[in-house]
Amino acid sequence: MVRAFEQVRGFTPAGGYAGIIPAHFQFGDLADYYLGTASRLWPRDGHLWVLGCDCGEVGCWPLEAEITVSDQSVWWCNFSQPHRPAWSYAGFGPFVFDRRQYENAVAASVAALDA
Repeated sequence: MVRAFEQVRGFTPAGGYAGIIPAHFQFGDLADYYLGTASRLWPRDGHLWVLGCDCGEVGCWPLEAEITVSDQSVWWCNFSQPHRPAWSYAGFGPFVFDRRQYENAVAASVAALDA
């Protein structure tokens, strides 16, 4: 999705996006990280990296999103590419998740990592 969004706008990424590899980084409790409640959020409070670089180094080419959590939902919005602050991601998202489904999906992912 993000690749298509960037291509339509003529953005030329310096890297490719891939999932975050928790074994490589000290994100702490991933359930807390993906709810924005971790004591240390990457890259900063109220934001998280939802994708990392395909080289395996998350900070090399991350996709950043602002996270907002309510009793009912989790929002990812205001996306940005930290290495290209002039790029506008207006119109990409917001992505809104049912909080319970979101928490269940994160818990299942964490359990799969621990298996």
